[in-house]
Amino acid sequence: MLIFKSINKLNKEVNFKAKIGFVPTMGCLHKGHISLIKSSKKICKKTLVSIFVNPSQFNKYSDLRNYPKNLKKDLKILKKHKVDYLLLPNTKEIYKKKKDRKIKLSKNDKILCAKSRPGHFEGVLAVINQFLCNFKPKYIFFGEKDYQQLFLIRNFVKKKFKTKVVSCSTVRDNNKIALSSRNILLSKNDIKKSSLIAKLLLKFKIDLKRNILVKKKIKNLFFKINNIKNIKVEYLEIRNKKNLLKNYNKNNFKIFLAYYNKNIRLIDNY
Repeated sequence: MLIFKSINKLNKEVNFKAKIGFVPTMGCLHKGHISLIKSSKKICKKTLVSIFVNPSQFNKYSDLRNYPKNLKKDLKILKKHKVDYLLLPNTKEIYKKKKDRKIKLSKNDKILCAKSRPGHFEGVLAVINQFLCNFKPKYIFFGEKDYQQLFLIRNFVKKKFKTKVVSCSTVRDNNKIALSSRNILLSKNDIKKSSLIAKLLLKFKIDLKRNILVKKKIKNLFFKINNIKNIKVEYLEIRNKKNLLKNYNKNNFKIFLAYYNKNIRLIDNY
């Protein structure tokens, strides 16, 4: 595996005219990231992974400071799965100018996490923009666990770049919790609570598919989850998975949830 800290060196060494798959990450890799890597290796000749904890997408410095990191473990995982290239840039390498750090969202996009975390997706789109302006992979891979992020990036990339966005299914642990780098910050008791929440939402999804009128019970579900000790729900909404609007039916809906388990913010969709 070739490791680059400079994008210039990356472009000199890697032939981006070939079928290159790109998996951008913030490190602390888990099975969800591995599924993206495997998807890339299936359809691409070479796979490039980046590890960059993007400061522009954190609206709280404490979240940035506390974001989990384990580069030694990450390198072992990448080598085990025979990743071809790794990009390890610093902030100055990505953001040459201050104006590069944010991409504006439309008013219609400021829903769900974009509403509760102002500036977050502006920072996410900014780093993707910087990556794809500086090198040209054939494909870029994202998980459906961060569904709103996937939705915004797909629309943004489609308008501006030739790179194709590939979505990969959410990977869940045996306890039904969606895999996330933040999960390692949870205690055993915290995990039990998040597992219960995941099971409640999965059951609610099944009930909705059987009868869309069950949507009226979402307020009851909100209060049921919010009443679990040390759990604070940020939002619980049902939306159309194709456009994230509220005009959904039993065939095209997704349930979106964000909550705090003690001081750890978690998101999921079903």
